[in-house]
Amino acid sequence: EGQVGHSRTGQLSLIVSQIELLAKSIRPLPDKYHGLKDIEERYRQRYVDLLINPEVRQVFRTRTKVVRFLRQYLDDHGFWEVETPVLQPIYGGASARPFVTHHNALDIDLYLRISDELYLKRMMVAGWEKVYELSKDFRNEGISREHNPEFTMLEFYWAYVDYQFLMQFTEQMLSQLIQKIKGSQQLSYQGKVYDFTPPLPRQSMHQLFQQYLEIDLDQAKDLAGLKSLSQAKQLLPADYEYISYGQTLDEIYKKHIRPQLQGPIFVTNYPAEMIPLAKRKSDQPDLVASFQLVINGSELIKAYNELNDPQDQRQRWLAEQKLAASGLEDCQPLDYDYLRALEYGMPPTAGWGMGIDRLVALLTDQPSLKDVILFPTLRPEEAEPAND
Repeated sequence: EGQVGHSRTGQLSLIVSQIELLAKSIRPLPDKYHGLKDIEERYRQRYVDLLINPEVRQVFRTRTKVVRFLRQYLDDHGFWEVETPVLQPIYGGASARPFVTHHNALDIDLYLRISDELYLKRMMVAGWEKVYELSKDFRNEGISREHNPEFTMLEFYWAYVDYQFLMQFTEQMLSQLIQKIKGSQQLSYQGKVYDFTPPLPRQSMHQLFQQYLEIDLDQAKDLAGLKSLSQAKQLLPADYEYISYGQTLDEIYKKHIRPQLQGPIFVTNYPAEMIPLAKRKSDQPDLVASFQLVINGSELIKAYNELNDPQDQRQRWLAEQKLAASGLEDCQPLDYDYLRALEYGMPPTAGWGMGIDRLVALLTDQPSLKDVILFPTLRPEEAEPAND
């Protein structure tokens, strides 16, 4: 407390009559000249990073604006936001390894969700024709500039539309979002300019394999044929285990094709073995009605017509179990309750999922997901730092 006055040199000042300490500050901030430069230290001490680096604060303010826009956009199109379980008795909705925990009272193992998909589709069975969830998902896999074990996903499901419609919807939503954030439908990321003005180019998986690898997938429809072509062209390491057609195709695509796709581009019509939850195309049953939006060699969005035939879904999952028994690690388990839900009838539905962290990194020109996650997963410090 005190009165406003002037110092002897004329500086406007508070002439203090009483003072009370509100919080201890016993560790000095880095000096303004040197700042907080070490990247690991910045991630570990994000509270200091935010305090002294205004450009970092702007990144996370942009993230808030992005999430707010996406919520409002879906709300304005008649979607309902819902919440589904993070702890699940059976993990599903993607091919990934889960984190496992134990519930003491029930004495059962539970899994941190790897995806919201199967629970959101249960909502479609229940008659909710437009639902979405902004969720934290978890995958017990590697860490890289494009992967964090805990990440944020936006998933939505829409009855009586198909993946072709969702491509148009995606174009409109992203172009409006980028216009709002960047003031243009173009953005610069790591020195390259990406134009999101609709319509975006589209190429099928078959076209890409033909263009980049001179492989006709119609001549390699099974594992034996694909293995023969892969070995002839030396596409995968000599010790690669050819267990699954879908996994092998995906490995070749991610290694040799996707890194060359600058985009934005829609990659369409995956072979059915690659997405066991997607609906087959009626005119080409060996393919599924699907797309992936690729930018700078990375997947941003995946969407497809949802498989709503319980018998077909059961057979696809049983095939996954055989692959798991053969040694394939990332297989989807069979969820009997979800099959029971499908037996009540799910309307024709298209589903869509996007990684929020990757989107924000793109919009803020950040090279790593750790730069757009407030507190990314890090290896613990070896010892408690000294309180110097």
